[in-house]
Order: sequence, then C-alpha cells, then structure tokens
Amino acid sequence: MNESSPIRTDTARAYQPGEAPAREVRTRRFRPIRWLVILVLLAGAGAIGHRWYEARTDKAAEPATAHRTGGRGGRHGGADMPQAVGIATVATGDMPVILQGLGTVTPLATVTVKSQISGYLTQVQFREGQMVKAGDELARIDSRPYEALLAQYQGQLARDQALLQNSKLDLQRYQTLNRQDSISKQNVDTQAALVKQNEGTVAADQALVDQQKLNIAYTHITSPVDGRVGLRQVDQGNYISAASTAIVVVTQLHPISVVFTLPEDDVARVMRQVRAGAKLTVRAYDRGDAHEIATGRLDTVDNQIDTTTGTVKLRALFDNGDEELFPNQFVNAKLTVDTVRGATLVPNAALLQGTPGTYVYLMDGDNKVTVRPIKTGETDGTHTVVVSGLNPGDRVVTDGTDRLKDGAPVRITEGAQADAGKAAEAKPDGTGEVKSGAPADGTADSQGTTEGGRRHRRRQAQ
Repeated sequence: MNESSPIRTDTARAYQPGEAPAREVRTRRFRPIRWLVILVLLAGAGAIGHRWYEARTDKAAEPATAHRTGGRGGRHGGADMPQAVGIATVATGDMPVILQGLGTVTPLATVTVKSQISGYLTQVQFREGQMVKAGDELARIDSRPYEALLAQYQGQLARDQALLQNSKLDLQRYQTLNRQDSISKQNVDTQAALVKQNEGTVAADQALVDQQKLNIAYTHITSPVDGRVGLRQVDQGNYISAASTAIVVVTQLHPISVVFTLPEDDVARVMRQVRAGAKLTVRAYDRGDAHEIATGRLDTVDNQIDTTTGTVKLRALFDNGDEELFPNQFVNAKLTVDTVRGATLVPNAALLQGTPGTYVYLMDGDNKVTVRPIKTGETDGTHTVVVSGLNPGDRVVTDGTDRLKDGAPVRITEGAQADAGKAAEAKPDGTGEVKSGAPADGTADSQGTTEGGRRHRRRQAQ
C-alpha cells in the first residue's frame, strides 16, 4: 500500500491529537509512587535518628548503672549483686518431744435425768445453766397416788401380821396337845404350814409397802452427779412417763477429759513412758492451734488400735477450774513424751529441701554463703533439732534464700542479727524477700536492670 494512501494518512492524523493526553495519563500514574518513595526515605531517616538518640542515652546511663551493679552495665546488671538476707544464730536448748493429735472434750459424766415413776410434774426446782451437787433436788412429781397406795398396803400388812400371830398361837397349842397325845400329828403339821403361809403373805405385804415408799422417794428427782444442768426439756404440769421423758441433762465439768488420737507408730513410745510411771503432760490448744487453752495429764490409753484409721485413743484429764474446756469442743492435743536436753536448735525458716536432702545456707564470713547439708531430729513447729551438720554459734540464712546458691555474695540486712526465735517468725512475701528488710537502693537496682533489659529488647527488635 502506498504511504500516501488516504487511509493511512487519515489514521495517522487521527492518533496525533491523542499523543498529548497519553503522556498526561502516564504522569499522573507515576506521581503516587514518587510520594511513596519520599515517605519511605523520611521513615528511614527517622529510624536512624531514633537509634542514634537511644545510643547516646545508653552511653549516658552506663556509668550510673555500672556504679549500682558493681561495674556491670545494662543487660547484665544485678547478676552478681549481693542478695539481701536475714540470718539467725544456731543455739543450744532443750527440745520437748511432742506428739500431736486431734481431740474432743468429753465429760466424765453426762446424765440425762428421767423420772423412774409416772406422774404429773408439779415442781421444777433448778435454773437452767446452774451448777448442782449430787443429791440436789431438780424436780418433783405428784406423790399423792403413791401415798394412797402406801396406806392401802400398810393396812394389808397389819391384817396379815395379825393372822400370822394368831396362826402361831394355834401352832403352840397344837404342839402342847400333841405332846399330851390329845391331838394327831397331822393337825400340828397343818397348823405349822399355815404359819409359813401367813409369814409369806406378811413378807409380800411388807415388800409392797417398801415399794410404795421407794416410789414416794422417786417423786423427788435429784441430780446423780456434780455438774451443770442444761436447758429444761419438759415444763411443769406435764405428765411424765417412767424412764421415757427426759427432764434435763447434767454434765460434769470438774474435772473434764479430752479424748484424742495418735498414730499407731507412736503407741510404743507412749507406753514405755506409761509403764515407767511417768506423768505425761498434755496441752490442749484451740481449733487454730494458736492459743493454749488448758494443761492436764495423760490418764489412760485405749486397749486396742482402730484398724480403719490406724490410730489409738488416749484420754487426758484437766481440772478445768476456769471452765475453758467445753463439752464436745474440738481441740488440738499435744502430748509431751520426752525432752531432748542440750540440743542444737535451728529455726525452721532456715531449713530447705533439695538435691542434698535437708540443707541450710551457712554464712561464710559476712559476705558469702555456702550450702551445708544437715540431719534433723525432733521439731516443735518453730525450731528443729540438728543431729549433725551445724554447731552452736553458726549463722544460717532465714530470709531471702530463694535466689541464693553455693558461694553467692550476700549482705545482711539491718536488724537481721536477731535470735533464732525472732528469725523463725519472720514471714517472707510471695517473692521470698522480707517485706520490711528490702533496702531502698535494692529497688533502684531492680528498676535499672529492668529498664536496661527493655532497651536491649527494643534494639534487637529494630
């Protein structure tokens, strides 16, 4: 085709006007890309500036951090910082060997007072909660029906006694006639049998009279034991049935006993002391095992072991003069079976369990601790007997042991030179550090180490 063809010429002429708009479209298409590149460059410059600022800040903070952490900075701050600890001195003393068991206060006598006869309750002569003596009258039942029966039986007794007397006189006459051969032997024997019969009748009448006298005595209801009466269980005017209606409960309080249990493994140790005639002391503590209620002595040991629980029952007696022990009260009974004299005692707060077994952190001078395995014996809940491993006068760590290791540097907190008893009573918080013994600079060290760690993590993330 010829290049000068009208068709090609027209076509070329048709696209020439559109050339300028196409360039404008391409320009608008690449304009956002240029802005995006500019933003990326600005972000990179900001990141570089931020890292440069942090680097300057870290360099400025390093001298102060190194001073606080013993020459180490930033991320390793506090690794060799001396741990604040509390200590106690190993002492010598007597350690009582105490066996503890759960017990219940049990009265020596608890009597439910009931009437032995039936009748109407006419008088109530006690006040609820009062102390009574054995024989004191508590209530009274209408005695008139029994008095009437007594009079009737007494009349029968008098009549039968008269018949008996007459039969005896007849027997004497028959015996006289029999000696004179004026009467047969059979009549004498018959009269003798009649005398025996009348004697039996008189004896029965006498028993009825005595029974009614006893019933009249039963109308006066008395206390069988010394103790305290409880709440009245029947009111005056009610009809009481014999041996079925309870009137009141009387409980003996002086003395009172505590029945408690011990594991069967401890029975042999207790029985050796009992057979030797030792008077073993028993102390009763409240439910929380914090307050001593009363002190008594061991009275007896049960004769068999309960196979279901593997325990044996023991009874201890208490004077209970102040009435601190109350019937059916739950107590913790502590039986002292022996005393270890001159024992080496260590606070329980210093004892630890681990791979060496039972061990303590022993102060090696004033600035370092060492791990010392020990063997222990008896304990009273506050102190423990050390059989081997420690000597009196040694100092052991009682507070701040959770982050220690063998040879770790330590610093003794102010006021930590207390005796073993006070050191054992110190209770750490949840982190194992003593609440009242943490110094102010220790808090600053912890904060500086934590801040350095956060900066280090931010640099790694970038």
